[in-house]
Amino acid sequence: MNQAAIIPAKNADEQLSLRIERCVSVADGVVALTLAKADGGPLPGWSPGAHIDLILPNGVTRQYSLCGDPADTSRWRIGVLLAPASRGGSSYIHSELRAGDRLVASHPRNNFPLDPAERYLFIAGGIGITPILPMLAELSARGAEWHLLYGGRTARSMAFTDEIATLAGGTLELCPEDECGLLDLDACLTAHEPGRAVYCCGPEPLIEAVENRCASWPSGALRKERFAPSERQTPLDPGAFEVELARSGRRVVVPADRSMLSVLEDAGCAITNSCRAGICGTCLVRVLAGIPEHNDDILNDQQREAGDVVLPCVSRSRTATLVLDL
Repeated sequence: MNQAAIIPAKNADEQLSLRIERCVSVADGVVALTLAKADGGPLPGWSPGAHIDLILPNGVTRQYSLCGDPADTSRWRIGVLLAPASRGGSSYIHSELRAGDRLVASHPRNNFPLDPAERYLFIAGGIGITPILPMLAELSARGAEWHLLYGGRTARSMAFTDEIATLAGGTLELCPEDECGLLDLDACLTAHEPGRAVYCCGPEPLIEAVENRCASWPSGALRKERFAPSERQTPLDPGAFEVELARSGRRVVVPADRSMLSVLEDAGCAITNSCRAGICGTCLVRVLAGIPEHNDDILNDQQREAGDVVLPCVSRSRTATLVLDL
């Protein structure tokens, strides 16, 4: 996670009209969509680790990491895993979408940026390779040192392995579970190594296993991105609190059984949001006074301690009143 302060994304409310250029299978259960502006114009820039909200024709909104080339402003690429218990996102993409179809998307946001380091260790599980792929390409172009530990159910289920194999400057360790068993995390996470940045993305059991091995490391040594809320997250803490809207001076009460975001929406605040689970960062709001109780999976320890932003979809307040820049 970036050590700099997170600020609300610019153009967060602006939506982009896109056209699917290509829709191809890149692994068992994984399709890659190549997306272009519907009017043929250039797409907004992005950096490795960024994701977009994709608003599907069936009304479902999902977040997908960009996994193409950031230097190519004519097209984006995303990889989509067909989730076994899909709630209308991945199943719709796999079964209904074809080249030529139109979609709507947000501007890119990056909660998982590539920070400077002397060397890098990447741990990817399944579709968790997507935000990491452009990081590897950038580091290879720089001549930086990196190692990727990449696991999946089977070799055929692991996307983009051919692309990764062509990248220079790093080492690749492919570990299909049916051949190798689970990733050998103990071998690469024995101790914190100064100068090495560790990035992890994948299913929750993998992220928790990595977190457990890095629990005693300095804050910021492990960067991670989740596709689902952590089980340890506490969406609602007991007790009500008050929110002051600094721009109008209006005050609203957030009861124990409701989220701050839902109360603010009822009060007429137009807060851009997507996941409503603390994993996408869309609803980030500045805090002007009070101490947030962070329950998200986005902010790192320094950002939590600074207390100058909050994700109202899942977070609450440690103080009786929280003053927001709204």
